[in-house]
Amino acid sequence: MKTTKTQLKFVEWFSAEDMHLASKQWLSELTFLKDEQLFFEDLIRKYIFELIAPDQFNKTTKIVESLSSSRKKTDELIKIVQAHERGLEVMVDGVDQVIEEEVYKNEHRRLIIEVNEFLKEYQGLKETLFDTIKKIAKSEKKRLNE
Repeated sequence: MKTTKTQLKFVEWFSAEDMHLASKQWLSELTFLKDEQLFFEDLIRKYIFELIAPDQFNKTTKIVESLSSSRKKTDELIKIVQAHERGLEVMVDGVDQVIEEEVYKNEHRRLIIEVNEFLKEYQGLKETLFDTIKKIAKSEKKRLNE
């Protein structure tokens, strides 16, 4: 008798409450990021003359473009997560809709990946921006103390 190797695929089961809480958490984080992005834009305006210096210009341009792209992506994700949250009704309406529920769960899985990747990229942008501003602020302070 031949035995065949069977691979089991782990499928995480999401409860409606878990998905609701995750969506609320994403919205909270994304809303905070939106405010944080406004702060970064103000910070850039404060140091604009130092940031457009010839030695910083290319780096600054990339940071400003990344921040702008990040703001657009944040707005887009907020809309997507809000729509996803409104769609949760299919999971809690008491009607057995296997296909629609599976579509909703797959969308939730996709959003987990998309939001986490965005947050990871955004963290990198923040680090770059802070490092750049910190260097400029230190050199500005040093210049003023001379």
